[in-house]
Amino acid sequence: MFGPYDSPQLRSGDTNDSEHAQNNWTLDLVVVLGSQMAFFALGWIFFMKQLFRDYEVHQRTVQAFFSVTFALSCTMFELIIFEILGVLANSSRLLTWRVSLYAMLVLLICLVPLYFFYSLTRVIRIVPSSWVTQLTVALWMLFVYLFWKLGDNFPIFSPKHGIFSIQQAISRLGVVGVTVMAFLSGFGAVNAPYTCMTIFMRSVTDDDIVQLERKLRQNMEMIVAKKRKLCLKQLEMSRTPVEPVGLFKRVIGTFSAAPSGGLRDQIRMLQSEIDPLEEFGKHLFLELVELRNMRDRVEYSRTWQGIYFNIAGHFFSVYCIWKLIICTVNIVFDRVGKVDPITKGIEIIVKHFGYQIDVPFWSQQCSFLVIGLIAVTSIRGLLLTIAKFFNAISNRQSSNLIVLVLAHVMGMYFVSSVLLIRMNMPPEYRTIITEVLGELQFNFYHRWFDVIFLLSALSSILFLYLAHKKTPIK
Repeated sequence: MFGPYDSPQLRSGDTNDSEHAQNNWTLDLVVVLGSQMAFFALGWIFFMKQLFRDYEVHQRTVQAFFSVTFALSCTMFELIIFEILGVLANSSRLLTWRVSLYAMLVLLICLVPLYFFYSLTRVIRIVPSSWVTQLTVALWMLFVYLFWKLGDNFPIFSPKHGIFSIQQAISRLGVVGVTVMAFLSGFGAVNAPYTCMTIFMRSVTDDDIVQLERKLRQNMEMIVAKKRKLCLKQLEMSRTPVEPVGLFKRVIGTFSAAPSGGLRDQIRMLQSEIDPLEEFGKHLFLELVELRNMRDRVEYSRTWQGIYFNIAGHFFSVYCIWKLIICTVNIVFDRVGKVDPITKGIEIIVKHFGYQIDVPFWSQQCSFLVIGLIAVTSIRGLLLTIAKFFNAISNRQSSNLIVLVLAHVMGMYFVSSVLLIRMNMPPEYRTIITEVLGELQFNFYHRWFDVIFLLSALSSILFLYLAHKKTPIK
């Protein structure tokens, strides 16, 4: 009655397997969608509470772009951790990787630039409303052309990839993202110990602040007194009757100055005295703010938390020196590590100390902790940088444009983080990233990161040295 493959037992087994696979797919879908909704909500809250807390008017489209970019960026870090922990099925992770990357590319190459140029052309008053669409498309096409030509100057091509493949787009995004990431990392590696260590803090007393406040007060009193004289002279000038001047009086006027001419000279002289006083007052005010901040830093360094950060600053300084040496060695000898640092460190411990431990197991656990720490610190650090940068330069007219630029930079930053974080993973966990991204020139990105990091760190050292040696206003 039943064939060899039609028995009730086999049919029930196939049904159970299909139901189990379907349940796994459903669970994976719930996990992925739930996490992305959570990341989107975090991006939305950060946008409202940090970026636009001082502005009442903002565009929901800009907020949606920022939140979606943030959600996709966090999803890529989440997938790396899932790969190490074995969360989700392989097919689910691969599909999520591809969907996330394609969505990120569409955002960074098409949607965000298009909306940026559209918003830019709308705020330019000289552009007629009928030209907004045409000018937006023209600017976007110019952006795509320059973006594509960017790859001609770097060895990032592979003959196996077509010109319109996903690898071509990611390779170009990676160049810009790695540059931004290396620049921020180089500055952070130098600025962190400079900010935390007490050795770099200037000794500031209350007498220094009181003296500078007295100088600022005297400067303001002088400005007020001269402006009062200026107003009186201007009032006197406005009351002076203007009489018609004939030819004879004009000739005589060349030999004798008229009263109104004397007032003009006095007004001009007073204004020339007020301008440098106001400029000097600005410098005094900035110096006073710096002294107060330095005093607060000194007082904070005496607390337990300040002592902790002082100790951490010494570790940061050692890390900075070590990183500068490693980057220099990598650049000079064209060296790129083949084994991830975690596995290599465990192997050194096993070899030199004789501990009998399971290297693959502990490599997996340590990789999870390190990559999780990298993900959290990268996201937190970038968000803090974005918030500081936005609050420093934004206003009501440019705030939406700046958010779009920061969203674009954030997306490129996290795409490049995936390219670089691959080296910190054991070889068995790099497979899916290599499969998704293709055979990119990963070694080039690491060398490029070392070059930009070294230049950024050295420039930051020079800048902070000059800032630290700056003499206060006397």
